[in-house]
Amino acid sequence: MKKELTIDQLGKEAAKFAEIETKYDEPTLYGVTDGKAVGTYLEHKFTAYLAENYSYQEGNSASGIDLPGLGVDIKVTSIKQPQSSCPFKSATQKVYGLGYSLLVFVYEKYDDHENRTGRLDMKHTIFVEKEATADYQTTKGLVEILNRDGNLDDISAFLVERNLPLDEISANELAERILKHPPRIGYLTISNALQWRLQYRRVIDKAGDVDGVLRIR
Repeated sequence: MKKELTIDQLGKEAAKFAEIETKYDEPTLYGVTDGKAVGTYLEHKFTAYLAENYSYQEGNSASGIDLPGLGVDIKVTSIKQPQSSCPFKSATQKVYGLGYSLLVFVYEKYDDHENRTGRLDMKHTIFVEKEATADYQTTKGLVEILNRDGNLDDISAFLVERNLPLDEISANELAERILKHPPRIGYLTISNALQWRLQYRRVIDKAGDVDGVLRIR
């Protein structure tokens, strides 16, 4: 019987996997510069590695995340430009977080030209709890406004300045919600596009030093 995967086990297995992968020479990665292809390779390899010993609910296009049973999405990114995209659900994600946690593998890729293999040196493995997945500058700004006795108008004006993709009615509703339920500071940088662009430099820098951002390896 395979064990049921837990968040705790996921972290431990991610650390072990990163340790193994760092030393592994992979012929199919030789010469590959497309970050998406590397990401797909590593995600598939990690989920197959988990499936050897654990049972878990697999992601699909409907759930939109890799491990829906645990509420975790796996992200793989290069140290050169640590970012990835994720589906845009609502503008409130910038304030209250994505609604799920992130397991982030950050790699640096090397090619061995003599043996024609590629290697992923796993620089960081970080777990970002869902409560810490909002946009840093947006949440920090809102917390500062609230600490300075900011009111509904101040918050609405700030949301407009931050260029959140909201119409006026939605912006007012969100401002009222923020006043009643102040957000926690998030540590991602989230840029507006057709999808959200998530940038990870801050989580790499802050991992292990702030609540909700854990350095696994």
